[in-house]
Amino acid sequence: MLKCLVVILLLFTYTKLLAQPKTTQAVQVTQAPRIDGSLDDSVWLQAPEAIDFITNTPVYGKPATVKTSVRVLYDNNAIYIGAYLYDDSAAIRRQYTPRDNLQQANVDYFSVFLDTYKDRQNAFQFLVTARNVQTDARVSANYTGNEGMYGDAGWDAVWESKVGFRSDGWVVEMRIPLFSIRFSRKTTADWGIQFMRFSRRLNETSFWNPVNPAVSGFANQFGDIVGLNKLVPPLRLSFSPYVSGGYRQTPHNNSVQQYETLKSGGMDVKYGLNESFTLDATLIPDFGQVVSDNVINNISPFEIRFRENRPFFTEGTELFNKAGIFYSRRIGKTPDKYDTLQDMVNAGRLDGYQLLKNPSVTRLYNAVKFSGRTAGNLGIGIFNAVTENVKATLRNRGTGKDSMVTTEPLANYNIIVLDQALKNRSYITFTNTNVLRNGQERDANVTALDVALYDKANRYGLVVKPRYSLVYDGPGRYNGFANNLQAGKVSGNLQFSYTNELRTAQYDPNDLGFQSSPNAFSNTGTVSYNIYQATPSFLNQSYSLSVHRDYLFKPFTYQKTAFEAYTSWLFKNFWSLTLTADIAPWWYNDFFEMQTPTSLFQTPRQPLKRAPYYNLFIEGNTDNRRSLIISWLIGGAEGPLPNDPYYGFQLAIRYRFSDKLMLEMSYKRQHDNGQYGYAFVRDPVTGAPLLARRVYADVTAIFSGVYNFTSRMNLTFRARHYWNRLQNTNLFTIQEDGYWKARYDLMPGKYDINYNAFNLDVFYTWDFRLGSRLIIGWKNWLGKDYEYTLPANTYKYYTTNARQLFNTPHGNEFTIRFIYFLNYQQLKGGNKRS
Repeated sequence: MLKCLVVILLLFTYTKLLAQPKTTQAVQVTQAPRIDGSLDDSVWLQAPEAIDFITNTPVYGKPATVKTSVRVLYDNNAIYIGAYLYDDSAAIRRQYTPRDNLQQANVDYFSVFLDTYKDRQNAFQFLVTARNVQTDARVSANYTGNEGMYGDAGWDAVWESKVGFRSDGWVVEMRIPLFSIRFSRKTTADWGIQFMRFSRRLNETSFWNPVNPAVSGFANQFGDIVGLNKLVPPLRLSFSPYVSGGYRQTPHNNSVQQYETLKSGGMDVKYGLNESFTLDATLIPDFGQVVSDNVINNISPFEIRFRENRPFFTEGTELFNKAGIFYSRRIGKTPDKYDTLQDMVNAGRLDGYQLLKNPSVTRLYNAVKFSGRTAGNLGIGIFNAVTENVKATLRNRGTGKDSMVTTEPLANYNIIVLDQALKNRSYITFTNTNVLRNGQERDANVTALDVALYDKANRYGLVVKPRYSLVYDGPGRYNGFANNLQAGKVSGNLQFSYTNELRTAQYDPNDLGFQSSPNAFSNTGTVSYNIYQATPSFLNQSYSLSVHRDYLFKPFTYQKTAFEAYTSWLFKNFWSLTLTADIAPWWYNDFFEMQTPTSLFQTPRQPLKRAPYYNLFIEGNTDNRRSLIISWLIGGAEGPLPNDPYYGFQLAIRYRFSDKLMLEMSYKRQHDNGQYGYAFVRDPVTGAPLLARRVYADVTAIFSGVYNFTSRMNLTFRARHYWNRLQNTNLFTIQEDGYWKARYDLMPGKYDINYNAFNLDVFYTWDFRLGSRLIIGWKNWLGKDYEYTLPANTYKYYTTNARQLFNTPHGNEFTIRFIYFLNYQQLKGGNKRS
């Protein structure tokens, strides 16, 4: 009897995983409905309803608490979505938000997803909030959902929406022009479709076709749409010309203020070469109005990865990012020799010369993206960008003659991607990146192959990702290889996986990609168990355990063994709690701490012995439906060495004053009484790097807010102060066995570091018509030459640094930017609403 029950249970689970998708029908109309948020046009009644939504979170598998009805129409120009979201009108949450930014907002929303190639991996998302704020995204196979978004929100399309309110709910009407999506020309279109609704009052996400969180993947859980007959892809041609101007004042430590008048103009062009492929080009781009980076004092040998904020590089780049070897911040970066030249001037090593000009940004001449997908689900992407030859200007104080020094050569960046979608969510992707620099400068080529295979039931998966790099550096060359292998059970409440990571000593994708360090071989095993059904205490739960064992690849040497446990609970009152434990129970080898970024590709001579540690962190969030939201984290670490406790905590408070105004403050602090790391000084005799034991203090304070005047107009600001202090207490020499020997002949306090960074970003944004925008910006920052100027022995505490911060010279930049969207239909006097 027990065996029979087990078999029945397994069959039931298998059936649920392979449940047939729902189907809805689109109806062709000759008279398009008015997009006014009323659903009053009788033409809507021609289409059948898509109803019976199923919950996804906080509990999976139940009928949605509130009813939703969706209808789909189309004509030769657009797809029309009409949704009636039933609810108590007084209970509908209606907070204003900026476009593409939900961020735990107190607002209800509705979204439609279109899988126009029905590859069950890629899709277009269009989302509308109850305040008619739009969000759109490109869904891809590797993206996981977050805050209503299931794709790359950097993609922006031009489409139309309106919302309206009734006594028994609210209404959404959408008009999605055919030129805003891509699809193949077929007599009868075969698309996947999905509808999503989120109710903030209930904190409930529901889908028309059930989306099981225990099943791997998202687009593979869409429903189907029929009735789309003889859709003809339109000519997709649009222009976004822009003009911008402004003023910048930059301080320097020689008391000289540098003043610049900023002016530029350019254009973004999108041209549909056929029904599936689009050419995107940006001509003479200006990326001045982007959010400042979260700069820190990087005391590690590894590069810090910053977020991409430039629109051209965030929009429609999911295909180029799939392999993970494209880091767009390489394009238009700070010139390679900028800091070297600036440091030489500051250190007095250019005696007799005055540095007149040293550009800090490499200008982008132009960039082009070609991408799309064939009827056979082959994605093709080609990317090209050209950056300028950057030169600094030096003046001989004696002769008055100026000379030019190249700090970054003319460079050409290229990417080619072939991405074949296969059955059962499987795919194979080929990616090649190539960087060519002028003259005898460094060139690089990286090739990646990604293969993902899943069984028919989507329960087990195998992913293999080999890579090869070839770098020409002056007269020499070197190459390297890397591979990532993952295998395991990817669906179900119980999941497990094995991961092997290999990077040879000279695998180097960093000319157009990002890699912290080469020369690694690691094995990781993970098992997790997730409960998506409510219990008496919790709405859902998650548990996982991982084991890591790391080696240096060349010479093959043991490095570290670590264990990590993770648990997360969502309570019935929508408070959440997470516990994370990270343990390295044995002494281990650190081969990279005493190196510099330029020496990472050299074979390490000796390790640094690290002590065992035991970390525990607890974090939580209050109910995000409330006006006051509090997030917190507290944790600590301990090891066998005396007097070296570590603690960290973080507190974030967000308050919604109204549906238009929201402010947030956050404070994060880390303190380590006995941190061991590179002292940034070398032995005066041998030249070997010295190790420091130090008191480490690190603080980040952020104050931000947004005021939304309307659904298309807002004012945002963000002020960030970062402080880091390294107070050395001892210096050591590293011995051959990796252990350290005290140096009493050197003064450790001489090498203390006190670092401050400050940024203020204020932006007024007005989307005055579809695709067109006016942006006014003010940026304020602590001058780069002043980041280290406050003495470490005087300014020992965060408060004293914060007070002195405003007595230190700052830079300022004021800009205004005007973007106007034009498409072919408008230019020829056709469809006025496009």
